[in-house]
Amino acid sequence: MHCRLLQLLLICSGISLLTACSGSLQPSRQSNKPLVLTTFTVLADLARNVAGDRLEVRSIVKQGAEIHGYQPTPSDLNQAADADLIIENGLGLELWAQKFTASAGDVPTVTLSQGMEPLLIESDVYAGKPNPHAWMSPQRAMHYVDQLAEAFGKLDPSGTSAYAANAARYKEQLRALDAELRSALAAIPARHRVLVSCEGAFSYLAHDYGLKEEYLWPVNAESQVTPQRMARLITTVRLRQIPAVFCESTVSDKAQREVARASGARFGGTFYVDSLSSSDGPASSLLDLQRHNVQLIVQGLAATPGKQP
Repeated sequence: MHCRLLQLLLICSGISLLTACSGSLQPSRQSNKPLVLTTFTVLADLARNVAGDRLEVRSIVKQGAEIHGYQPTPSDLNQAADADLIIENGLGLELWAQKFTASAGDVPTVTLSQGMEPLLIESDVYAGKPNPHAWMSPQRAMHYVDQLAEAFGKLDPSGTSAYAANAARYKEQLRALDAELRSALAAIPARHRVLVSCEGAFSYLAHDYGLKEEYLWPVNAESQVTPQRMARLITTVRLRQIPAVFCESTVSDKAQREVARASGARFGGTFYVDSLSSSDGPASSLLDLQRHNVQLIVQGLAATPGKQP
């Protein structure tokens, strides 16, 4: 009797374990809508604005995670095989996505930066390679929106007009944001128009809005600070009397706080770049992300060095 009971318990445990594993490896669809997977949360937000309620959109990399060195999980690979469309940024950002998309078989992949003239990274290690963070400028994000509308129209032809209308509305919001950011950043004195971050992720924003960019490392895939690079940045901040320096939410700000301490600047706050915040955070959408970042920039760079604004 005890043996039979033990056998039943083992069988039930095995079934539960298999069910749990299956559920974790391949989350069920939440609807009968076509499933669109994006590589990270910022692209998911863009996609949802264009998709409206016609598509189910998910992000592979979760909020707060670092995207450059991400390693796809078995669950991610199973989702890829079940998807109807995969959206990636390109420009060398998601090198891991090559294996990810290969596991998806015949699932089409759209690269949102395709057709865009990229800015190049200024670095000995990455010289000549494109900077992938084009979404950080509202002007460039409009290119992404056009790519999404076209891709969704091919995926779901009956919704083509709806996607076009959604894209047009969202681009109007991006144009309004562009004017808003340009007006806000114009308040920064010319001598302080140097944006110092951990990663060189603000090249497009700096280029399009008249700022100079300095950073500890060119891309987060490197994210190791050499003594020479830190000393050079400290000297730049001190000589230019830059009031504040910043870092991004997906990496440690320890080195940048040391730059602030050694240069006489202050640490001006945490940017969002590669990931949105939670829904109750300051950067739950791309529009909010841009406003949050620019608010920190204006507060930090319009201040007296070393003092709160």
